[in-house]
Amino acid sequence: MQKNKNYKGLQLLGKTLLFAAVIIAGAACQNHATPRPRGYFHIQLPEKNYTLLDSVLPYSFEYPAFARIENDLSPQAEPYWINVFYPKFKARLHLSYKQVDNNLYELLEDNIRLAFNHSLKADAIDEHLFVDEERQMYAMMFEIKGNAASPLQFLATDSIRHFLRGSLYFHTRPNRDSLAPVIDYITEDVAHLIETLKWKNN
Repeated sequence: MQKNKNYKGLQLLGKTLLFAAVIIAGAACQNHATPRPRGYFHIQLPEKNYTLLDSVLPYSFEYPAFARIENDLSPQAEPYWINVFYPKFKARLHLSYKQVDNNLYELLEDNIRLAFNHSLKADAIDEHLFVDEERQMYAMMFEIKGNAASPLQFLATDSIRHFLRGSLYFHTRPNRDSLAPVIDYITEDVAHLIETLKWKNN
């Protein structure tokens, strides 16, 4: 048991160091991966149509037009925390924002650990790296396979000022098989969110 714990700790440290290295290196490679849906389209899914979230938040992005933006009213919520609510799917993408203040490594480590906390119920965790120098965007998305409570998480940062974390939850018992088409559908939305995410520096 101790050996397994040490291995997971080393794995987490490795992921954190790797992502930090990509950011510090200034992203030598301009290409970024975009996850593709495997698609089990057994249910009717809305046509893709996005709208811009542009408000007093220190970030903006495009989200599905049929979804709703909600303020996070949970007791632990901080300024600029919001939810993207999917009423048709009874799902929420929770977005939590932090300012970077000489604590980027700690934020990366804490949030990568939160994603890997789901590994107990996960069959596998697929990682996708997004890098866009022009938008000062460094992001990592985690597709958590199996019956984990949160099947999808991501983190994004400009490495100097902004840090955004997202986690998807369904208001139903986790069942990867029945939710697979919807998870794949929302994974596309999250990839689009990351690809349109912009920081506001004023």
